[in-house]
Amino acid sequence: MYGEVHAVDGISFDVAPGEVFGLLGHNGAGKTTTIRMLTGRTRPTGGSARIAGFDIVSQRTEIKPIINLVFEEQNLYDRLTGRDNLEVFADLYGAPRKRVDELLETVNLVDAAKRRVKTYSTGMKQRLLIARALINQPRLLFLDEPTRGLDPASARDLRNLVQRLSAGGTTVFLTTHYMEEADELCDRVAFLSAGKIVALDTPQELKLQYGNRSAVVLLRDRTEHTLSLDQSDDARDLADWMNAGKVLTIHSQEGSLEDVFIALAGAPERKQAES
Repeated sequence: MYGEVHAVDGISFDVAPGEVFGLLGHNGAGKTTTIRMLTGRTRPTGGSARIAGFDIVSQRTEIKPIINLVFEEQNLYDRLTGRDNLEVFADLYGAPRKRVDELLETVNLVDAAKRRVKTYSTGMKQRLLIARALINQPRLLFLDEPTRGLDPASARDLRNLVQRLSAGGTTVFLTTHYMEEADELCDRVAFLSAGKIVALDTPQELKLQYGNRSAVVLLRDRTEHTLSLDQSDDARDLADWMNAGKVLTIHSQEGSLEDVFIALAGAPERKQAES
């Protein structure tokens, strides 16, 4: 709590080893506060949570070696080289110097390793931050808005990196405003609204459960028809067209994760007006 505000209000969830889990919500929904509590940056005022069996309050010392995080702020040493930045943290964690070489390769910064970080692009800095967070080979990596402010190519590179980390067994807990990104990366997502989880499932199941199931049918006479997959009359029309050989193309119109999110969590303006 912050004064009378319940920043996170009785949420409950679990994350499986190797899973990419997304926590999605508007600004102020409680995403960053959740990460700060789980990583020991903020002490919870109630409830409990465990990471790898360790209590996040009483066993923080046991948790620290097995987690790491990348917050939205790019807090790097700009006057040092990329390699120097990693070597500083390798020394802090007691990691061998060969780990630095491995990580520069992992995030594709070998050619830029001797350049000062102040010359890096935003995308390069973000990849260096992830490399730094991997220095201790964490079992669980927290990423808070990892692609915010990145150009499309840099964002794609970072998403590919997250997928490789997950495939290698690293559990990833991320927050993002980008629903397409969550749909692509996450095994499961939780929608957070006003500190409460309003939905939690796989992106596919959420879209099937709450999305608009429809199809756009283009006939040979070049007329286009939008049909509901849940209406018997529309199903009969489609069957009749198919039997008559009139259908040229059919395109499903599955509801997007963004549509589902807005339906369940509402628009930010409405939430602010209600609070």
